Amino acid sequence: MARSVDLVLFDLGGVLVELTGVRAMLELTGIETEKELWQRWLTCRWVRRFESGACSETEFAAGLVDDWHLELSPAAFLEAFRRWPVGPLDGATELVAQTAKSVATGCFSNTNALHWHDCMAAWPLAGLFDHRFLSFELGLLKPDVDAFARIAGMLQAPAERVLFLDDNELNVAGAAAAGFQAFRAAGVREARQHLAESGVLGST
Repeated sequence: MARSVDLVLFDLGGVLVELTGVRAMLELTGIETEKELWQRWLTCRWVRRFESGACSETEFAAGLVDDWHLELSPAAFLEAFRRWPVGPLDGATELVAQTAKSVATGCFSNTNALHWHDCMAAWPLAGLFDHRFLSFELGLLKPDVDAFARIAGMLQAPAERVLFLDDNELNVAGAAAAGFQAFRAAGVREARQHLAESGVLGST
């Protein structure tokens, strides 16, 4: 099978990294489905400000608690939010290292300075990527097509030869609209399957 991929761009949370945030927010808000939660989270003005580096963690917590009418203090929310990233999923580091033997790799994550500097930056996984795009550094967020277009212009591969893997359908749609090969992958197993199907890795 001829490979049509020059670079693999991974989402972090939900693909390579375990996060407890979805479960926590479902419990806090009473929202019934993950799809509904993601729609609200990704369009929330305070999430967008914080994860694009445009406000402080205290402003974010106060604004989100107020807008979402959460029954806890901003300080309590921020303390819980700080613990959302758990660590790389089993096999994640190995998958990226294996992928890097065949093609260039990168990550594009909606994240914030608190999560990144508190824990994620210290993980060996973070040092494996040839390209690292973090929303709070980039000033742009998924699923905005502008964010993917900006990244496409920074890569040394045409968008149509970049494979993007994300666990969120909204983000996948944004990447596809910008010309990337984009697929939903929830966890390491599904990511590996797409990499095999795309000719990046051998079949398992």
